[in-house]
Amino acid sequence: MIRTWRGKTPKVHPTAFISEAAYIVGDVEIGAYSSVWPGAVIRAEARLVIGHHTNIQDGSIVHADEETELGNYITIGHNVVFHGKRVADYCLLGNSSVVLEKVEVGDHSLIASGAVVLYGSKIPPRSLVAGVPASIKGQTNQHQEWVITATVEEVWRKGQEYKQEGLGETIMPGSQP
Repeated sequence: MIRTWRGKTPKVHPTAFISEAAYIVGDVEIGAYSSVWPGAVIRAEARLVIGHHTNIQDGSIVHADEETELGNYITIGHNVVFHGKRVADYCLLGNSSVVLEKVEVGDHSLIASGAVVLYGSKIPPRSLVAGVPASIKGQTNQHQEWVITATVEEVWRKGQEYKQEGLGETIMPGSQP
């Protein structure tokens, strides 16, 4: 469901797949070939830009109470809670991870499943982050970076298949960002 709040209606690129069971409200912009899966909630009280080929999987919550950016080729895994400020390109936030307010994640980084990234953390590019509270365990390796890319490609293809089957939210004409 796509809803207007305070006069701001989400803008969704026509190639994006948005599940009819997702809830998107406020000043949100979703780029080309991105996908938002069942049970996901995206609530923007401030501007939230989601790049192209980015997926927000089942049950995840993305909340922007300040200007927020999710870059390109990002996977927000199942049941993630994201309150952060920025995620750069080619990142993966593992299932059930929690990213608190004002967190910035550098490109090609992987946040492990179940990690809790504390308020205001600045994660450098190519970081492997895990734990509660989360800490940097090292740099992402070639296999982990392959997993990030392969996951995006798999979910992008799946979203397009769902879209071709006629599933998903009907995007209103003129909603293209």
